[in-house]
Amino acid sequence: MYFPLAFPAIDLGLRHDGREVFDPVRRRWVRCTPEEWVRQHLIRFLADHRGYPLELMAVEKAFPYHGLMRRADLVAYGSGLKPLVIAECKAPAVALDQRTAEQVARYNTTVGATLWLLTNGLRHFVGTASPVRLLADIPPREAAEQGLF
Repeated sequence: MYFPLAFPAIDLGLRHDGREVFDPVRRRWVRCTPEEWVRQHLIRFLADHRGYPLELMAVEKAFPYHGLMRRADLVAYGSGLKPLVIAECKAPAVALDQRTAEQVARYNTTVGATLWLLTNGLRHFVGTASPVRLLADIPPREAAEQGLF
């Protein structure tokens, strides 16, 4: 089965012998791949521990990028539906490297979120989009809205 991640322990509500997990953003059961396991932990962490409302999140948010449709794993919005966080989730076995960081940075040139986040569930990197700067932790929604990081 899936192993613990670097998030607070939660019960994700698995069914069918762990093959499906409930996504509270999409409000449906989805296949529980390793990447989805990470995404669902991130969603619950942002909602339960950082104050980002589920109703202001979008999973697999589609957007045009250089004439092609791309999808951000997660976008969390603030007041006025301004994108606050764009997140790229990878499976725990996937290394977070320059290539994966560039992917979230490229996507954010279109989405325009205040913060970017990259996680494989074991390691997390979060930073500001402009100017580009790494942060020590994922800021609460109120701090992100006010630019207090």
